[in-house]
Amino acid sequence: MMTRRSLFGGAVLGLGALLAARFSTQPKAYAAGTFEVEHTDAEWKKLLTSDQYDVLRREGTERPFSSPLNHEKRKGTFACAGCDLPLFDSDTKFDSGTGWPSFWAPIKGAVTEVSDSSFGMTRTAVNCHRCGGHLGHVFDDGPQPTGLRYCMNGVALTFKQAAA
Repeated sequence: MMTRRSLFGGAVLGLGALLAARFSTQPKAYAAGTFEVEHTDAEWKKLLTSDQYDVLRREGTERPFSSPLNHEKRKGTFACAGCDLPLFDSDTKFDSGTGWPSFWAPIKGAVTEVSDSSFGMTRTAVNCHRCGGHLGHVFDDGPQPTGLRYCMNGVALTFKQAAA
């Protein structure tokens, strides 16, 4: 017979297992292969801020609505904060209302997409093609012409304004 105690205990154990699985695995961002730009873990920690390291190398997620890039409206290019590879053109940026910078398409060849089954669901993670850094996820609820929403962590990006 199911009691409140056994139900609560099972929920706590399930949450613990989910958290253990999430934090005990090697991040896919740099475990997936070799890249044009590679550094040791210690070198990445020196090159990146702690927030950038958490997102790009440990597949973390920044708090929604915390990135100044959410409000960036100038013409230019959004690049990888880890290796400076241009990733998204400002013409593809849109306000998704989700709290993260969103784009309907990356620059051709700039990103790779991999299956991500963390947190008990399957999503498509987006990584930098050059350094393997985790950028965010892509969803199929974006605007035309692609119908995609590349939901990126602003801390994983830098912005370079186009020349006047």
